[in-house]
Amino acid sequence: MSHDEIYIKQIAAELNLRPANVGATTELLEGGASVPFISRYRKEATGSLDEVAVTAIRDRLQQLRELDKRRAVILSSIQEQGKLTEDLKDNILGAETMSELEDLYLPYKPKRRTRATVAKEKGLEPLAKLIFEQKDFDVEKEAGKYLDAEKKVETILDALAGARDIIAEWVNENAAAREKIRQLYFDKGVFSAKVISGKEEAGKNYKDYFEWQEDVKSAPSHRLLAVRRAEKEEVLMLKVIVPENEALNILDGQFVVAKNRAAQEVQIAIADSFKRLLSYSMETEIRLLTKETADKEAIRVFGENLRQLLMAPALGQHPVMAIDPGFRTGCKVVCLDAQGKFLANETIYPTGSQFEQEEAARTLKILCQRHKVEFIAIGNGTASRETENFVRKSGLPTNIQVITVNESGASIYSASDVAREEFPDQDVTVRGAISIGRRLMDPLAELVKIDPKSIGVGQYQHDVDQSLLKQGLDDIVISCVNLVGVELNTASKQLLTYVSGLGPSRAQAIIDFRNEHGAFRSRQQLSKVAKLGAKAIEQAAGFLRIRDGENALDASAVHPESYCIVDLMAKDLGCSVTQMMTQDALRQRIDLKNYVTDTIGLPTLNDIISELSKPGRDPREKFEVFRFADGVEKPEDLKLGMKLTGIVTNITNFGAFVDIGVHLDGLVHISQMSDKFVRDPNDVVKVSQKVKITVVEVDLERKRIALSMKNNPGMHFGSTKR
Repeated sequence: MSHDEIYIKQIAAELNLRPANVGATTELLEGGASVPFISRYRKEATGSLDEVAVTAIRDRLQQLRELDKRRAVILSSIQEQGKLTEDLKDNILGAETMSELEDLYLPYKPKRRTRATVAKEKGLEPLAKLIFEQKDFDVEKEAGKYLDAEKKVETILDALAGARDIIAEWVNENAAAREKIRQLYFDKGVFSAKVISGKEEAGKNYKDYFEWQEDVKSAPSHRLLAVRRAEKEEVLMLKVIVPENEALNILDGQFVVAKNRAAQEVQIAIADSFKRLLSYSMETEIRLLTKETADKEAIRVFGENLRQLLMAPALGQHPVMAIDPGFRTGCKVVCLDAQGKFLANETIYPTGSQFEQEEAARTLKILCQRHKVEFIAIGNGTASRETENFVRKSGLPTNIQVITVNESGASIYSASDVAREEFPDQDVTVRGAISIGRRLMDPLAELVKIDPKSIGVGQYQHDVDQSLLKQGLDDIVISCVNLVGVELNTASKQLLTYVSGLGPSRAQAIIDFRNEHGAFRSRQQLSKVAKLGAKAIEQAAGFLRIRDGENALDASAVHPESYCIVDLMAKDLGCSVTQMMTQDALRQRIDLKNYVTDTIGLPTLNDIISELSKPGRDPREKFEVFRFADGVEKPEDLKLGMKLTGIVTNITNFGAFVDIGVHLDGLVHISQMSDKFVRDPNDVVKVSQKVKITVVEVDLERKRIALSMKNNPGMHFGSTKR
């Protein structure tokens, strides 16, 4: 049985999937197919596995291969030492985790000089072996035989100490003992943190952890990451402790086999091994393993927040004015047409002198009239509420809607290579305002230009494994982009980059073709684009949309490989494809069983019919205008018991942060999210959701606002589902 066959069998068992479906998915992944393509267009092969299952197969496959690579290195190393026995080889081949592998390798792993190696150099290993066997003999008399002044073994105590050092290392390197102690750390280990003397004031943000203890098995990821960050900032000391007597009892039970003088020496060596070697080794392991778990959980939460933000409702194609507010430097104002094209910019000073305010109002009126503005987007940063109040009172037509937009990451974008490439003649402030306006029109299209870590929906994103974070967030962005679909003739290079099968170079090739030949009229033209081979087109075509193209299906998610099926359906109905797409009665006459082939089954056919009913539909929810409460613009304006509306900006395991328009997000702790018990905040709210809250605490010194969603009937504005 090949490695891949073994992997497929194991993954199928672990994920409770059919081996044939796992095998087909593995083959597609190996062939370069993307996760969205496999889950959307290869349902017959995979048994309709969704993106979550396909991603799980991909990731587990990678883990198993990495495990086998390490296994091969270990076998080779021990083989070169001439110490690879058949039993050891079988154990290594049978190890199922990296910890098991490393435990088996530890006695053979090249190491620096230790107390044990020094003792072995003094010729004390035979004495250690004799003591470790724990037979009845005169220990002191036997130890006396190893005295050697040249080797600095001058007394019997020196000889016994050296022998114990060797035994201590054997205990530390015993795989069975390590596994038992490791389990003890998982079962009864406790994280213990204390503030470093003199760091109380500098570390006041970590005050909750100055005297903190929590079980290893139950410590939430967010608390663990917070404590580790405080440790890194040298505010706290963090340790992992276990009941020492229980650890020694486990080790004594493993190694002590007699009740004699030699056994006493072994017990002393065991105690030394635990305190000097094993406890530190296990603490390091537990810290690494729990950090890995915490990282994965933090990345999962971050990814879920990112998905919700990317899938936030889009305003759509409307002329927009965008304002990046500011006090001293004024507000940057830009106008965009319905497609997001930059038209004009000005700087106004709505918080300046009376003359400057009058000029600002006049400028706004002229720009709105000239560019037929329908919506005004105002960034939620400094001076946001003051600017919003000014705009609302500036005498603009009442049909123009004013909307506050989360501007997190806009400044990062404005200084990026992407922004400089898009707007080489504009400064960073203008680019930032453009980003705010476009974010209102289509959050997904604009946010893909920004590093997800800078968007402002995660916690501890700089503390977690960066490679895992990047892969996890890239998966989310790719999933969202391909779920929504991309307009081929207007999409930016950054948006096209995330389309299945493309990437940066092919996205640029599409842009170059579009610039040279004009708008695409059909998906067939993709074959004329440089760098786009048949495989890339197969992967990408179904996710690219052409509005008002030559073929009505090009605006839908129906893959070109299935066009022949749709044409056959229309022919059998005696109508055109367009008629079939617009008339429900015609589609209801279709018997899908008549169109099943060797490669296309009912799952794909059902998807086709669903798509034909609403071709190219946007899966995002309908956009709704939101407005913060008047007169509440800064934390000092808040009063206990005040009821307000806000927008969820970030979700963690311990609650949700809500923007209530005071330049400081408040926290709705998980215990305050509902009158009922809440296990996961995502079960109650989503990022960008509008909620009603009550102010329960305001700590101006620590810049903390506590909110509650309890006893707020109808606190949800619309569905939380995405």
